[in-house]
Amino acid sequence: MNTNSQSYLLGKLILLLTTVMVLSTSSSAVASKTEDFQLGPGDVIEISVWKDQDLTRQIIVQPDGFISFPLIGEIQAAGQSVSQIRQEITKRLSDYMSNPIVTVTPVKIESYKIYVIGKVNKPGMFVVLPRVTVLQALSMAGGTNPFADLSDIVIIRHTASGETKIDFDYNDIASGKNLEQNIELQSGDVVLVP
Repeated sequence: MNTNSQSYLLGKLILLLTTVMVLSTSSSAVASKTEDFQLGPGDVIEISVWKDQDLTRQIIVQPDGFISFPLIGEIQAAGQSVSQIRQEITKRLSDYMSNPIVTVTPVKIESYKIYVIGKVNKPGMFVVLPRVTVLQALSMAGGTNPFADLSDIVIIRHTASGETKIDFDYNDIASGKNLEQNIELQSGDVVLVP
């Protein structure tokens, strides 16, 4: 094998190893995020019970927030984390089997939605994983257009007491000031770019 071929193969091997490392790092980051993520209607989870193939299935969180699982019936899933659901299923299955080992894995997250509207290049609804910041949302929407008022962006959040308005000044962020205003968005937040 000549030197060029060896260099080419070495380059391909390095690229492959780098890709594997990035993917494994990203998947562990997603796993840690989804472990604490609160499920909502439309999310799909896979529940499996070790050594019991009949109790392995994918389940969608219904619009009322409940899931139904064999032997134990309905469980409130909306507003619960993956680990809370795993603990509840394990507890309830303990009435039917000795030391059940339960795994709950998010398969599809559909409930965490944010909206970016106004003077952005691609306004719309975005289904995302938790912990998306305002800047990340603006990036998903293709950035702002030239006519946007960057100092008067608003996040509208629905709370139990009504609508809340949170100001966001992109110009401050761009100049390194008031970085704390680049908050993590909650599901249902609307980013309005005037």
